[in-house]
Amino acid sequence: MNQLDLNFVRDYVSQNIVDFHKRKLKSLEELSLEKLLTKNPYLFRAKNLVTPQELVDDLLSAFLSSSEEKLFGDFLEGLAVFVAEQTSGGHKSTAQGVDLEFMNNNTHYVVSIKSGPNWGNSSQQDKLEQDLKTAVARLKQSRRNLNVQPVLGICYGKTKTTFLRGYMKVVGQNFWLLISENPDLYTDIVEPIGYRAQEHNENFALERKKIVGQLSHEIHGKFYDPRTGLIDWVKLVKFNSENYKP
Repeated sequence: MNQLDLNFVRDYVSQNIVDFHKRKLKSLEELSLEKLLTKNPYLFRAKNLVTPQELVDDLLSAFLSSSEEKLFGDFLEGLAVFVAEQTSGGHKSTAQGVDLEFMNNNTHYVVSIKSGPNWGNSSQQDKLEQDLKTAVARLKQSRRNLNVQPVLGICYGKTKTTFLRGYMKVVGQNFWLLISENPDLYTDIVEPIGYRAQEHNENFALERKKIVGQLSHEIHGKFYDPRTGLIDWVKLVKFNSENYKP
């Protein structure tokens, strides 16, 4: 495995973290009230949110939390593929459920990358197991003597490396070590990830404030009870869950 040039890694992170912030801002700009109101209305009613601004602010926080996790997971996956390209000529895999393939010490690794340890229900884990088995079988068809190691690589967390369900599970520091042979890579990437973070987050906060105002105005127009001066929750729940007429 080639030695990793950290300057290349820092350049990659600095450039691509900007794309993460742009995609995050774009997801906010493209958000509609209809999409926002697909969230569980009963949950937000139980939280005693009574004004349009309170409701929109809470709905937006829930939406952005899941959106950010997905967007940042894509960023980390791209970073891992980039690192493997630099160290071992690795590449993004075309196999279903597999994100990365690389060779090291005569072993062909097929890796599914997850950003964090709390991912997937039992059905999704079963599917990952099958996808990795299929990828291994495909590789062995062309080269029977090839040593193939399926891997679940998780970008952060603190868990011992284990072998289960037919694949190796590596987490946090051990995952970045596997693809780079650099035991400090997991901390080396922290500083460049913060590149222009304050500027990006200030811009995002301004846009968020604008969106909250716009959507609050829409909530007021569609789900406002003038008798009480509060949200008409019956009308809102009907919008979310009432059956389509035949």
